[in-house]
Amino acid sequence: MLVAAFGLLATVFYFMSGALLMQRLRRAAGGEPPSDKGRLLLFSAWGAAIVLHALVLYHFMFGANGFGIGVFSVVSMTAWIIAVFLFVWSLRHPIHVLGIILLPFAGVTVALEMALAGGAPTATVADPGLRAHMLLAMIAFSLLTIAAIQAGLLALQNYSLHNHRPGGLIRALPPLSMMDSMLFHIIGWGFIFLTAALGTGLFVLEDILAQQLAHKVVFALIAWVVFAILLFGRFRFGWRGRKAVRWTLMGFAWLVVAYVGTKLVMEVMLGIA
Repeated sequence: MLVAAFGLLATVFYFMSGALLMQRLRRAAGGEPPSDKGRLLLFSAWGAAIVLHALVLYHFMFGANGFGIGVFSVVSMTAWIIAVFLFVWSLRHPIHVLGIILLPFAGVTVALEMALAGGAPTATVADPGLRAHMLLAMIAFSLLTIAAIQAGLLALQNYSLHNHRPGGLIRALPPLSMMDSMLFHIIGWGFIFLTAALGTGLFVLEDILAQQLAHKVVFALIAWVVFAILLFGRFRFGWRGRKAVRWTLMGFAWLVVAYVGTKLVMEVMLGIA
């Protein structure tokens, strides 16, 4: 009962944070200076949502049933990591605009976990190496999810400016150069964690074919190659703008297929845990 209350409150605070962000950006677009009181309210609600979400995750993933690796728990955990990274970065960088999309999404994942993951037993992962591999993979996916949303906003900002229609919320966004730099900063960290996840996988995954992980590894490697080419193109040829957006979204699409698509097909459609 207490966990259900935590889950409900976490969902409410996530949606509240998204609404406060939208209100804050609308005021900025209208030329109003941001208020310290509004900032305090935003980060208080956001922080409360993160703490409550963590308690729900602990119950489902480290409770009596062990470390849950069901698809809904993994998605919820990923959303929590995204919310944490975004919270920390937003304290110093103007990246909190991404929260308009990502914070309500995190609230939805809490609700889904409460509704769909709570009644089913979760698989147990006792090996510390495998736990570390899974955590690295989730961090990588979380960071590159943030990068994909950032790329989408960058594309929208580019389109609006090139068509001489930089109105509405576009005016509240940081300059294009800053948006571009933040995108590659996030991609760089995501690529590091993705490399670490794939590297640790070589040591902790004993038989990829027997564990039915070959397809996941192949798709993740394709995503790794795409992001490696993107970063090389950035540092060697100065890729930016539309080309950077296209490669970012292409790499993220392969990652979604690897981390979410295959798990969803196996667990939900085929019933393979």
